[in-house]
Amino acid sequence: VLGGVARSCMEASAALSRRAGDTVVAVAAPAAVEMGKLVENTLRAGNSGLVNEIALICDRLELNVWEIIEAAATKPFGFMPFQPGPGLGGHCLPIDPLYLSWKMRGMDYETRFIDLADKINTSMPHHWVEKVQDALNEQGKAVKGARVLVLGVAYKADVSDVRESPALYIIEGLRRKGAEVVYNDPHVETLRLESGEDLSSVTLTDSELQRADCTVVVTAHSAYE
Repeated sequence: VLGGVARSCMEASAALSRRAGDTVVAVAAPAAVEMGKLVENTLRAGNSGLVNEIALICDRLELNVWEIIEAAATKPFGFMPFQPGPGLGGHCLPIDPLYLSWKMRGMDYETRFIDLADKINTSMPHHWVEKVQDALNEQGKAVKGARVLVLGVAYKADVSDVRESPALYIIEGLRRKGAEVVYNDPHVETLRLESGEDLSSVTLTDSELQRADCTVVVTAHSAYE
């Protein structure tokens, strides 16, 4: 997607991009290019916020959110299935829409959908810390002193990028409650926490799984069953 300050800029940029075999979509100006990216990012962040809220609702209603989404997705048109998760990571979804929100505040406009989605998405790591606590309680165990194995710390499957990864907040939240947290990630050998402490990925073995009081799949890498 290209927009030039002048038409000649647009034509030159388009010609260069087409030499690389790209499909070129021309818009009116560079600001329109950036806004187009923000709309795409914001739509996904907003839909993620909605489905994460549905997950919170289903949790309270004791319904299986995965089953609910699968049932809703049987509609042959007009429904785009999103999956709930531990929160958003990377830059495009959790960060970029907030630039637009900040810009609009300076123009006396409140971006309600963006702000609400951000509030829900950033609350999800805390929700999953509570779910671990509940699961341990059901086994008669406290979080303090429990060994928790986190599977996947990258912000999405099959990458090594940990920017804004919700796994970081889940690990920190469990550690604050006194849990002994270890992690495995085939793509992330070491992980630096906000405290400055470094953790190293443990080898995923049967014995490591058996040592854990609770195992949490945070990132669904294809290496995991």
